[in-house]
Amino acid sequence: MPADAGPYRLDGITLLSPLSAEERAAVARQCRWRRFHVNEQIIDHQGDSRDVVLVVHGRVRVLSHSPAGREISFDDIESGGFLGEMAAIDGLPRSASAVALEEGTLIAFLAPRPFQDLVSGHPDLAMAVMRRLCRVVRIATDRVMELSTLGANNRVHAELLRLAKRGRVEGRVAVIAPIPVHADIASRVSTARETVARVLNELARDGLVERRTDALIVRDLQRLEALVEDVRAGA
Repeated sequence: MPADAGPYRLDGITLLSPLSAEERAAVARQCRWRRFHVNEQIIDHQGDSRDVVLVVHGRVRVLSHSPAGREISFDDIESGGFLGEMAAIDGLPRSASAVALEEGTLIAFLAPRPFQDLVSGHPDLAMAVMRRLCRVVRIATDRVMELSTLGANNRVHAELLRLAKRGRVEGRVAVIAPIPVHADIASRVSTARETVARVLNELARDGLVERRTDALIVRDLQRLEALVEDVRAGA
């Protein structure tokens, strides 16, 4: 079991940026702090914990598993992000699991009541929570539409476009770093790892992507976007 890690500071948590330094310190004292190993579970799908998960250091993957055991990945949360707010708000079981992606991932768990007090007492913070919930709904809507209307190859294109837009964009070129793992893309778009490898190889032969040691380069972001939108329009 990970040892208690505290106390630490919450200055890097974007959700808490509307608070003063003194208020963030008070929140930190209310948290339960733990470090996690790579792939160690932080929260469990359908679990009865209700704490909000503040990612102080490291990265966290939100995921679930099919009845056959296949991993379905929903989102990766970077340092400074948060998750688990739905269970803290509605009191229902967890809608997904979360695991640590980096060794020593540092998590601050904030209980539902102090989280609800923060939301009700700070309108800017409440808006940040609502914006994240809107993002979750939008991502879920896009994924449902893609699974319903796009083939596996096109879903890989769409996921690659999402990653490219989140990466470093310089004109028509986008840099995705670190280089995405085929299995991770496959779990997000519900296909096989071999399909992802084949699609990326095809894009490389067409000159649209270039694989480097530490990054995947999208040579023409607008062309990739047009490829995805043309298929969506015809679906």
